[in-house]
Amino acid sequence: MTDVPNPADEPAQPEPEPFDPLKFPKDLITAHLRLATLQAQLHAHQARLPWSREPHPGWEAIDERGRQHPGRSATEGWEPADAAEYDRLWAELREAAAAVSCHKHWAQCPDPVTARMKLKAAKGAAPDPERVQAA
Repeated sequence: MTDVPNPADEPAQPEPEPFDPLKFPKDLITAHLRLATLQAQLHAHQARLPWSREPHPGWEAIDERGRQHPGRSATEGWEPADAAEYDRLWAELREAAAAVSCHKHWAQCPDPVTARMKLKAAKGAAPDPERVQAA
C-alpha cells in the first residue's frame, strides 16, 4: 500500500566486469600496430641512407693507445627526397607514439609498465615482418 519501490521488484543489473589491464581495446592495438610499423619503416629507410645527412669529408681511423676509433668515409649526404621521407616518417612516428602512450587505457592500469610490455606481444599489435619490408 505504499509507493516505496521494493528492490526485489526491480530487474537485477549485471555486475560490471572487473578491469583487466591485459584486455586491450581494439583502438589501442591498432595504434600500437601503426607505431610498430612506422618504427620498422623508419629503420629500413635509415639503413639505406648514408651515415651523414649533410655532406661530410669523413675521417681516418685512429688507433690511440690500444683503442681503435673507426673512421668514416666521405659522403655526399642525403638526397632531398630521402630527407623528406625521413622527416615524414619521424613526424608520423611521434604522432603514433603519443597516441599509444597517452591512451586512456593506461590511466586505469595498476601497473602500466607491465601492461605496456604485454601490449607489444598482443595479437595484432605487431606488424608482419614481410609486409614491412615490402612497404
